[in-house]
Amino acid sequence: MADVENRRDYRGGGRGYNNQKRKRNRDDDDADGYRNMRPRQEAPPGTRIRRGLLEIAEDPLRLPHEVAANVGKLAADNWEDEYVRDTFSGVALKLVVEQPFKIPFVAGVVLYANADNGEIAKDIISQAAPLLQEYLGAGQWREFKLMLRFFACMSQLYEEDGIIPILDELFNRAVDLQTASPDDAVGIELVKIILVTIPYLLAATEDASLQQMASEVLEKTDIVASTPHPIEALVDPYPNTTEQDGKPMACTSVISLMQRQLQEEASNGWQLKCIPRVYDPNHKASAANGDGADETDGEPKEFVKHAFPTITVPSPVNTGTKPLFPEIYFSLYADQEIESVPPTSNIASSLLRDAILDTVNILDFNRNVTARFLNEIDCYWSPGTFVKRATTFDKLRDMSTDKPTWKPEDVAIDAIFSQIYQLPTPEHRLVYYHSLITESCKISPQAIAPSLGRAIRFLFRNVDTMDMELTYRFMDWFGHHLSNFEFRWKWAEWIPELDLSNLHPKKAFIIGTLDKEIQLSFAKRVRDTLPQEYHPLIPQSKENEVPPFKYNDEATSFAKEGREILQMLKKKAPEEDVQNVLNAVHEQAANHGIDPLVASTDIYMTAICSVGSKSLSHVLSTIDRCKERLLAVGSQSEPARRQIISSVVGFWADHPGTAVNIVDKLLNYTIVTPMSVILWALQDHMDRGRALANSQIYELISITMFKVTNRVRQVLRERNNPALPFYQRQQIDEALPRERQGMRDLFAAIEDAVAGVAQGAQDEMIERYDGEEVEQQLIQLWGARWARVWRRKAAVEEAVVGDAVVQPLVEPVEAVEDTVEEVAPVDALGSEDMDQI
Repeated sequence: MADVENRRDYRGGGRGYNNQKRKRNRDDDDADGYRNMRPRQEAPPGTRIRRGLLEIAEDPLRLPHEVAANVGKLAADNWEDEYVRDTFSGVALKLVVEQPFKIPFVAGVVLYANADNGEIAKDIISQAAPLLQEYLGAGQWREFKLMLRFFACMSQLYEEDGIIPILDELFNRAVDLQTASPDDAVGIELVKIILVTIPYLLAATEDASLQQMASEVLEKTDIVASTPHPIEALVDPYPNTTEQDGKPMACTSVISLMQRQLQEEASNGWQLKCIPRVYDPNHKASAANGDGADETDGEPKEFVKHAFPTITVPSPVNTGTKPLFPEIYFSLYADQEIESVPPTSNIASSLLRDAILDTVNILDFNRNVTARFLNEIDCYWSPGTFVKRATTFDKLRDMSTDKPTWKPEDVAIDAIFSQIYQLPTPEHRLVYYHSLITESCKISPQAIAPSLGRAIRFLFRNVDTMDMELTYRFMDWFGHHLSNFEFRWKWAEWIPELDLSNLHPKKAFIIGTLDKEIQLSFAKRVRDTLPQEYHPLIPQSKENEVPPFKYNDEATSFAKEGREILQMLKKKAPEEDVQNVLNAVHEQAANHGIDPLVASTDIYMTAICSVGSKSLSHVLSTIDRCKERLLAVGSQSEPARRQIISSVVGFWADHPGTAVNIVDKLLNYTIVTPMSVILWALQDHMDRGRALANSQIYELISITMFKVTNRVRQVLRERNNPALPFYQRQQIDEALPRERQGMRDLFAAIEDAVAGVAQGAQDEMIERYDGEEVEQQLIQLWGARWARVWRRKAAVEEAVVGDAVVQPLVEPVEAVEDTVEEVAPVDALGSEDMDQI
């Protein structure tokens, strides 16, 4: 990220210059004189300005206000240089929307530069204002928020009220949106932008009138911030606790939390201790090393004030392209006896979290740089905000209570986990957040590892009370993380949980995690890392990389025919020969009262799995070769279609992850349908509700529903794509209700199946239940957890593609005859990226 010159200076020598030894008879004084004759050339001002801006606040040994003053002075002294002007404004405005930590520091540079040359601030404001308006008009709320924060940090520049009128207009639009629909989330986002901007505004100035106006804005936002959103109850991380006191922590909405924090801060005189105050009007830039000019004798220059640009808040506002949902403040460490992170009563908790999450989600293209930023967050906030890096948790107990005991490592890890645990869905794929934690551990293992240990113990302690989807996210991350660090964990701590029923959430978590580890490694490797008590959870059969072909056993029905089909597939025999063997199976099955197509399908699909058992690519090539027959089988019989799934899962019984991957590919080939997977898992193999505790079942349902919901979203996106000819959009519009109804039918099927288990009203549970009462309660708990997850997912999809958000298709007013010929043919349903998960 930084423009740092690390290359060595090889000037002055020919080939092998640096490898030659100095002549012993050269006089040392002459050598020194020779070197002094060729001083290293200093970089031009534009390059030093660029480097200074990019590296500002990164070096803890250099005071940020001194760096800001020197860069500002250098820019002011060379502002007539066009390259300096372009570099300064270009880099500064890019930093604002790409590195949120540095916004106060960039604003400080502008303020220092303005003290020497008012044209600099005027130019920056004139270039930043169109960007602010563009982000606002396009509904790019993160970029708008960051650019607005930049203007707030420069509040000393403005002649009048600055950004206060914009905050008032944003609130008016939020009220309009909330009045039109209580389910609206854009209005909540606008209020969040207002609340997170106010602290930076007031930290940048001591103007009492601005404080009063900000307090008035804060009074108005209370009505929106304190009103719960209808979907908040569905995104609660701990739904299985009835009382707030029973929760591991009080998970409240982000805006209601910030509202209370700011009200408390107002009563304390707006101290806002964590925000850095970079600009000091009494500080003068240094002239050392050419970073600034000599201090000027005589009268100091007047600090020029500028008019605030005109910004229009559209009505109605553009809702943007990303679906928005209420945010819940999730934390692993907050509000505990020892404050290793800011308490939720302190505005610092929200400000730190907001800046960290923006940094994480903006810089997703480079996890290494992002991890470095997270390991150095103490550089970007006021001195004294954090304790020294890698301070052990035990030492926090002995520290003075009048100073914060916040560990920068805990704050960073806490923020990353808040994204892993964000409901209904995080902004990026979960593996990105996994990789951030891994990279952070590699950068600073002694600091991060203890924080992660406390996080893992906290999460495991609350596995049975947290939302089921979050349990599986924890399982995915934990297995992935251990695979990167030689599967090392203190498993002995959880040995008492091994005595629990397999239906208990904690025992089910352990079983699922071990399956994840085996999927990422080998069964023997994983078993060797575990205490002896865990070995029964990894049977010897899991060490077989290639499962046995069940038709090799003569006791299995149709064993002879099964072996023949296997050999034919290996030799790529003609389809007629394969069909002859399957016909023989049909005759025998009919004589024994067995569904002939189901019996032959089991043989055929099991043979395909055996042929392709070397790797996923092998099985995919085999499925592709046999696709036509499988498609024909599925079209003839629904039981046969479900048998395809049963054969895959049965063959890979000891490696459930592989089975899930193969079923995923069968869905892509449309060999099996989404409804087939749902009915197979939640009807044919429910096992009186016990299947709901199986992580494989949840994965199968999840990948299936993701494909369906993703397809519906793509259909809607193409329907609203103005680049498509209108007649194509009409065709897509006609297909949308059908696609959406198919999705709703699947959600309804899941709801019917799991609701019966939750109520204890599932047929098999009533008629043949023979377990203990505790076991029945656990099964019903799983049913309730499943029901909650899939009700939330259904509500989210309705909020994204439901009737309320799909506006009537209106033909463009302008003629489109000329543009139709220019538009390249596009698949109306966007099938080219249907498999992007």
